Amino acid sequence: MTPGDGFFADIVGGADPAHVREAGDLAATILVRGARASDDPQIAERIVHLAETEGLETLAEVWSGAPSDTLAGSLWRLFLLRSWVYADPERVASDYEAGQRRADVARVVAGVADPPGPDELRRMVDDVLRGIARGDFAVTLFRAAAFARIVAAGRAALGESTHEEISRMLALSEQLEAAGHVEIEHSLG
Repeated sequence: MTPGDGFFADIVGGADPAHVREAGDLAATILVRGARASDDPQIAERIVHLAETEGLETLAEVWSGAPSDTLAGSLWRLFLLRSWVYADPERVASDYEAGQRRADVARVVAGVADPPGPDELRRMVDDVLRGIARGDFAVTLFRAAAFARIVAAGRAALGESTHEEISRMLALSEQLEAAGHVEIEHSLG
């Protein structure tokens, strides 16, 4: 015997994951594609501070499960990267400085001032996020990927991180770079 239609209507269990995913995809599309169509100079600044104003947990709820080769998945990784830089800028600066000598091409693409102190890294990661509204989204993804690659190299060189921490940062770099290529070829969806 199966329950009637009314049975499922009475169950309270939160938002339907499919609707959350759909809303997240739509929000990501509007954020990336709509921001470029706007003439409002404040849009880029609002994007940079989105995680602060809306909360990283809110963004995680709608974007964290998205594949890395989608707009939503790419945005989640960009905002996660920014939150990490702001949470531990001294460590990030140390990792970056150690890695930049091992990844010269990535250093140029990332565009961090030399020497790479905590303030320079915060400015760079904010500038990367401004690229969502102001520049080519693929370039935004490539810059973030290069930055993560340098940090991974620095972590390996310093020997203070676990293999898992280095691998996660390298995976983040590879995901962002792959998304950049998808954006160039097909436009991320």
